[in-house]
Amino acid sequence: MPPSTPPTAAATGYRRVFAVREFRAVFVAHALSLLGVVVSEIALTVLVYGLTGSPLLSALTFALGMLPYLVGGTLLSGIADRCPPRLVLVVCDLVCAGCAGLMALPATPVAGLLALRCAIALVAPVFNGTRMATLTDILGDGELFVLGRSLLRIVSQSSVLVGFGVGGVLLTVVSPRGALTITVCTFVASALLLRWGTKRRPARGGSGDGALVRHSLGGARDVLGDRRVRALMLLFWAPPMFMVVPEALAAPYADEVGIGVAGVGLLMGAAPVGTIAGELYAGSALSAGTRARIVLPLASLALVPLTVYAFTPGLLPALVALALTGAASAYTLGLDRWFVDAVPDELRGRAMTVLTAGLMTIQGVGMALAGLAAEFFAVSTVVAGAGVIGTVCCLLLAAEVRSTESRDGADHHVTDG
Repeated sequence: MPPSTPPTAAATGYRRVFAVREFRAVFVAHALSLLGVVVSEIALTVLVYGLTGSPLLSALTFALGMLPYLVGGTLLSGIADRCPPRLVLVVCDLVCAGCAGLMALPATPVAGLLALRCAIALVAPVFNGTRMATLTDILGDGELFVLGRSLLRIVSQSSVLVGFGVGGVLLTVVSPRGALTITVCTFVASALLLRWGTKRRPARGGSGDGALVRHSLGGARDVLGDRRVRALMLLFWAPPMFMVVPEALAAPYADEVGIGVAGVGLLMGAAPVGTIAGELYAGSALSAGTRARIVLPLASLALVPLTVYAFTPGLLPALVALALTGAASAYTLGLDRWFVDAVPDELRGRAMTVLTAGLMTIQGVGMALAGLAAEFFAVSTVVAGAGVIGTVCCLLLAAEVRSTESRDGADHHVTDG
């Protein structure tokens, strides 16, 4: 499928993607949505703590940003295929804006704030899955799609580095509820960009038969029931599940090796920096064929640098290990192309939604298990163990993906439920 606006012949690398007008609208809308989410998370945390004085409830506002992903991604994924994609994206943004607006009201109680946070997280996988599927309409399902997805991931990783700092500075100028009002504006701006900057397209899978939940579960069953698609999806999920372990344990590790509070920020930022560098290099310097060839080797070895934690390294060796692990995330560029090729168009919205929901959920599970393990073992041992166990899992998944390669292409099919 050709991109909606062909890029100029002179454009190279990521410039080819920005040459597509609709993608520019999606890119800016993505950045605005992320800004809204980050600001709302910080503002809510400060607001809830100020109202209750409870560290538990304050921390719960972050957890509620991840927990509903599994529910929304499983039970509501059918929306991505049953409704026109532009309508889904705009409505999701407006729902988030409405929730943020209610949060900003002084009369909203703490329970209401947490419930509204859940509502935003509930629609997030539907929004993200629909946007991912729509990229194939805007950019085609080939090279431009891979580069477009890479750019959106780079923005997401960058938000980890700068978003919380921006939000913290913002809260020195305005109140938490004032910051939530700004969040409303970012979501509305994103909705307007998507409404007027992208084309109206019909529903990908028709109106669908039966109830939404049954349609969603049927799509998830068909996607996960296919051996090739399931193997690719697991390869998306497995490395991040273990990559979050050193991030989740950054504070206790800094305490274990005596590198101070400043070291915590550096440890948490090293992997995102590596990820951004790896994505930019793979997207701009490597050909599509080379990116395809390095998928399985990179995915298999991505977690090996974490084993250096077995020697309880100081700050610099740990930062290098984390950056290398992050850089190995460049395997996802080639994997994106394989995944799109493996999933039929009528299932693509649901498949992308399940992929997004699973990725967020599995990272939450990884963080929780890391914390549990650190109750019984030294942090350095837990991180090194994650590197070893994760590498074994990735090697097994790489072998499974390789064994299904002959089924990808003309012989591959997934039936729509």
